[in-house]
Amino acid sequence: MSRMCELTGKAVLTGNNVSHANNKTKRRFLPNLVNVTLMSEALNQNVRLRISANALRSVEHRGGLDAFLAKADAAELSQRARLLKKQIAKKAAEQVA
Repeated sequence: MSRMCELTGKAVLTGNNVSHANNKTKRRFLPNLVNVTLMSEALNQNVRLRISANALRSVEHRGGLDAFLAKADAAELSQRARLLKKQIAKKAAEQVA
């Protein structure tokens, strides 16, 4: 399991610890990942995802998982999230027709 958000693509960054003497040692900046269960209204099912806390705020701000995935760019979504996006779009198209 990689340390990457399934919705936003936020991953590990690298940098330096800089001491008072200006010594530099490598370090890693890890994203704040949380395991959450989100409800998809279109699919009528719960979806378990490992997302960053920042992505969780974005999902809530946009009005839920369905609205977030509808606006999200497929390139930064995980494979599982892309599949969910397709399923939700298909279900939405069925309801309109």
